[in-house]
Amino acid sequence: MSSKQAAIFPSNPVTERGVALKLSASKDRILYANGKTIVIRDLKNPKLSISYNGHIQNATVARISPSGYYCASGDAGGTVRVWDAVGEDHSLKGEYKVIAGRINDLEWDGESKRIIAVGDGKEKFGHAFMMDTGTSTGVISGHFKALNAVSIRHQRPYRAATAGDDAGIIFHQGVPYKYDKSIKTHTKFVQDVRYAPSGDIFASVGSDSKIFLYDGKTGDTLDEVIDKPHKGSIMACTWSPDSKFLATSSADCTVKLWDVETRKVVTTWTVGSGVNFQQVGNTWNGESDVVSLSLSGDLNVFDVRTGDKPSRVIQGPQKPITAIAPAPASSDTFLAGTADGRILSYSKSTGDSSHVQGVHHSSLVTSLAASPTNGGVFSTGFDDCVREIESDGTGFTSASVSLSSQPKSLTVADDGSVFVAEVNNSVEIFRSNQKVFNLPTKYTPSAVAAKGTLIAIGGEDSKVHLYQWDGKSLKDDITPILQGNKAVVSVLAFSPDGNLLASGDSSGSISLFDIKEKKLITSRWSFHTARVNSLSWTADSKHCASGSLDTHVYIWSVAKPLRNIAIKNAGARGVNAVLWIDGGEGKTGQLVSSGADACVKVWEVTFHET
Repeated sequence: MSSKQAAIFPSNPVTERGVALKLSASKDRILYANGKTIVIRDLKNPKLSISYNGHIQNATVARISPSGYYCASGDAGGTVRVWDAVGEDHSLKGEYKVIAGRINDLEWDGESKRIIAVGDGKEKFGHAFMMDTGTSTGVISGHFKALNAVSIRHQRPYRAATAGDDAGIIFHQGVPYKYDKSIKTHTKFVQDVRYAPSGDIFASVGSDSKIFLYDGKTGDTLDEVIDKPHKGSIMACTWSPDSKFLATSSADCTVKLWDVETRKVVTTWTVGSGVNFQQVGNTWNGESDVVSLSLSGDLNVFDVRTGDKPSRVIQGPQKPITAIAPAPASSDTFLAGTADGRILSYSKSTGDSSHVQGVHHSSLVTSLAASPTNGGVFSTGFDDCVREIESDGTGFTSASVSLSSQPKSLTVADDGSVFVAEVNNSVEIFRSNQKVFNLPTKYTPSAVAAKGTLIAIGGEDSKVHLYQWDGKSLKDDITPILQGNKAVVSVLAFSPDGNLLASGDSSGSISLFDIKEKKLITSRWSFHTARVNSLSWTADSKHCASGSLDTHVYIWSVAKPLRNIAIKNAGARGVNAVLWIDGGEGKTGQLVSSGADACVKVWEVTFHET
């Protein structure tokens, strides 16, 4: 009986209006930050992506060394971590506190030995150091405001350029790195500075919508690129591998490709219109692809050889995933709701994700539940409404129902009725977009589940209350109250055969009940140390998976209640949702888990021999 991580479906970058976000690339992979997670996304096969969760504070930037063996990543607290980018355990090489504030950018030298990190410090805005010891390798000076970018010439003699909010660029000689000259070409914030791979030239872009080119060895200004300029702040620039072309991304919602020799625009791509399409970061990937980041979090991939639009747009969650449910009409699809109200559709086979089209929730999605009747999926969120998603998981229907208070949990009965447990001590029932019944409760309901005509409601009184649903009202006078939990019931799940009910609580304990006998089978599924957020049964009703705030996932056996499969540290900062995506009816099964890191992880589980 064992488990192993089979794949990861990565999140997208977290963006902020008016703030440039640094992307970087290594072979077929791009790197970026999402919260405290560093994502290394494989553009050809997203299931081969990597997530790294070593930072205590929010991560800001990551770059793989030229050798490809190590990754350096910085965070909002001024710490740089250097870690193994090749091994599965991502072992730490070194951790260094380099400035007293947010790190905005960092860069490796050509030998993969030295790093310069820059940002918003106090006494200083940048630091140059050895990657293995942290020993200083120079002084980054000359600026008097926060630095936004740094770039190092990878050929000897080494040079470095830094740029920041003081509208200046400082040219450094190395090694050791020291001040050489100050370059005053821009009139507003300098957002990015990048050396060409050849080392002969470097470029800068800024909020004044200007692009300048400089000699890579001397730092002398060569030219300003003025052909068909951007109409908004230029947030990022990136070079082609042959150093012949420069791509720029701007807040005017366009990406431009420039021929450096002629100083002319080769291609202009208009991504869209409106704030969400502002471009806030970019990187060159491979020989012909430019990846540019929209403020919405979408990654736009442009093939510089063809087309006047992105060859593809990569969508994914930016905020923690809070709920997962299957899309019954599509065996290859499941849905995930996020803390910003969006719902995404995932392909099990490819790992690709896309936003469900239509009007999303305006705040956190609390619950998703599939309908046994029409194949649709219902969602509810902190915007106090219930929405319906098409059976194929591609878009929302026009249906929307307002609730009387904030929802905590949602389920769908066999007749299509939607049950919502709410904070105002009531459970509301809807069918065909109309409220059909409201059940006031003497306890505060915290979780709800349905199977057949039986409705289970968990409460803050640590009890599970059973009701019969006749299509018009809930009756509680014929079924007992189930007791086994010792804290607030946080999640409920009926087994597919309807014989069992699992009840998780806020203390980390799970109780298993026999529904026919109306009795407790075991309360010893208690290995979690924090709130149980999600439960999912295998199709044969023999195993139940649980995800918890304690970051762990456990798979429990009904036949052998004292045995379990532990997936430790399955989700950094907590697991919010688990779901079996292949049924798990044989000796093995596939489980997905997700949570605060916004990445969906796929686990191959081998069950105990019975």
